[in-house]
Amino acid sequence: MDISNKLETLANSAKYDVACTSSGAQGNSNGSGIGNTTLGGVCHSFAADGRCITLLKVLMTNICINDCKYCVNRKSNMEIKREAFTPRELADLTIEFYRRNYIEGLFLSSGIIKSPDYTCELMLETISILRNEYDFYGYIHAKAIPGADNLLIEKIGRLADRISVNIEMPSQNSLSLLAPDKSKDLILKPMGYIKQAIEENAYLPAIRRSSSNIPTIIDSQIARLNKQKPFAPAGQSTQMIIGASPESDCHILKLTENLYQRYKLKRVFFSAYIPVSNDSNLPALDTKPPLLREHRLYQADWLMRFYRFKADEILDEKTPNFNPFIDPKCNWALNHKEFFPVEINKASYANLLRVPGIGVLSAQKIMKSRRFHSLDFYNLKKLGVVLKRAQYFILCNGKPAPNFQIKQDMILNDMMSKRELTIYKEAFTPKQIELFSHQELLAG
Repeated sequence: MDISNKLETLANSAKYDVACTSSGAQGNSNGSGIGNTTLGGVCHSFAADGRCITLLKVLMTNICINDCKYCVNRKSNMEIKREAFTPRELADLTIEFYRRNYIEGLFLSSGIIKSPDYTCELMLETISILRNEYDFYGYIHAKAIPGADNLLIEKIGRLADRISVNIEMPSQNSLSLLAPDKSKDLILKPMGYIKQAIEENAYLPAIRRSSSNIPTIIDSQIARLNKQKPFAPAGQSTQMIIGASPESDCHILKLTENLYQRYKLKRVFFSAYIPVSNDSNLPALDTKPPLLREHRLYQADWLMRFYRFKADEILDEKTPNFNPFIDPKCNWALNHKEFFPVEINKASYANLLRVPGIGVLSAQKIMKSRRFHSLDFYNLKKLGVVLKRAQYFILCNGKPAPNFQIKQDMILNDMMSKRELTIYKEAFTPKQIELFSHQELLAG
């Protein structure tokens, strides 16, 4: 089989795995212009220094022994072509793309061919050829296969920059119904092993620095540690499919928080379910992917990771789903008027992060700048604060913004993006609203 045909098939089959930054991005649909982020085969991630790096995103094979109903590569799907790279083919393809400056790294996943161990061996051989034979030290993200031996996961983790295990469904009930070959324990076990290996690796630099003070009786062990490659230095991540099962946003968000706390994940990725199977337990084939819901989950995930929010602050049993019209941070602020207004020149860093229109960088700049002088609204604008939103929630030296008035007809424009405002106007007849009492808006 021609390599280009294999690449087309296996890159297209990999597009449903969204553990990359650019997955799901919408590009130019009319075929004109330069650049495209929608084609299978390419995704993007970020290096430790902030650079955006381009990855070849591909499956080792789309042959699979599992029959997950939500997956296009399920074994019962007779409508797709089945292909498989050999380790040598995929390693050569990656290095040739790299030499031509098409890519800077590899995102490698796979269907399960024969067994989890056999699949992991193929992936391991591919990465080993790249690292040891071609001396390729670009970014590699590898998927660990649930059910594979820990020794294989250990070897892959020593060669890859990041390793991940997809949790797939947000609950065991949905997993049992839609992926009968998988279980929560089967998925969480390798996640726990990866977490432990990463934590153990974190101690190696300290051991190496103090090796001169360690008795010679264990010099050989220190030498072995010094030669040992770091285990998944970019950490581990996971992915959840959103919209294929009935779990609420609150359930998904609490599960996400638990995964961060228990397994120390770098990222939890959310994938809006794209109907690929005509099954009674799944949304109909003409159902649109819940892209706005996916977007809200990413916004809430950002709040938990960088803005010090807890999952139960964002959603709870009384409000189990996101407001479709307002982002989670603005929605929280509008529902907690007792917290505001915040005095910019006195508020703690944690309180500044709660203000709509103030991000992590602008909050840090405020904390530094006010050491030297009192800040006013002109200063805040220079520091990057979005006053359009923040003006409703802050004071500078005890005073609101100059000429500040709560203009009822402008609140929607200030609190919503253009897209959110369009959705709202399509759902409701536009009316004048009050900042803290518009029930339709706050209830979503």
